[in-house]
Amino acid sequence: MGDTGLTQALGKVGKAADLGADVYAAAGALRRAGEALAGAEGQTQARWQLMSVVSEQPLSVARAARRLGVARQGVQRIAVNLVRDGLAEFQGNPGHLTSPLLTLTDAGQRVLGAITVRAAPAHEVMGEGISVDDLAAARSVLQRLTQQTDIWTGAP
Repeated sequence: MGDTGLTQALGKVGKAADLGADVYAAAGALRRAGEALAGAEGQTQARWQLMSVVSEQPLSVARAARRLGVARQGVQRIAVNLVRDGLAEFQGNPGHLTSPLLTLTDAGQRVLGAITVRAAPAHEVMGEGISVDDLAAARSVLQRLTQQTDIWTGAP
């Protein structure tokens, strides 16, 4: 049975597997685009992601890692480098004395702003030909997929 026949035979299971493969392909393409966009501002895509997530609110390294879906150790290394470069700082965490909160400095906010401005035309091209409603629906489906996957894996 060919790939198409197998997908049809498996129905929902096959479609979910196909979606997973498409998400990986999209993630790779978005990572490559992110590297180019962040690189133009002297940053990496990983640094951009971490700056973005802590720009919303200061987070511990562990919480930032969970939010990004990556290993805490990698986020810790990036956070230390951002602090070293003056783009972020650690501040006390009243809820957990041994787990400081990472927050952006003014310099970090400026760099993140520059990347965000640079990314806007790229996001426009990425969304070309896709309606706002379809983009919102895709985001909703991906959020639900993430939730379901976290339930299945027992992720916090």
